Amino acid sequence: MINRVQGTLFPTNVSSSQTKPAEAQQAFADFLKKAINQLNEEQVSSDMLTTKLAKGENVDLHQVMIASQKASISLQLAVEVRNKVIEAYQEIMRMQV
Repeated sequence: MINRVQGTLFPTNVSSSQTKPAEAQQAFADFLKKAINQLNEEQVSSDMLTTKLAKGENVDLHQVMIASQKASISLQLAVEVRNKVIEAYQEIMRMQV
């Protein structure tokens, strides 16, 4: 997920004067939607594998643990990004105009 964050939000060869605010807003919204959808897919996959393991179905314990850790780390990353965004917003709101 971190690799997708670096360099995929906006092309680096386009200057900021060429990007309109509406385009930037839409690109950022699309990026967030994709990231949240992937996070959800990882959580669902982890839940499905855990359920299969609990039912006694033929599933590899290693795969269950790997999926669980991927989902956990992705969720932790999302929470930390959210915290940083909220912190930045609060800092902007404290600025005097």
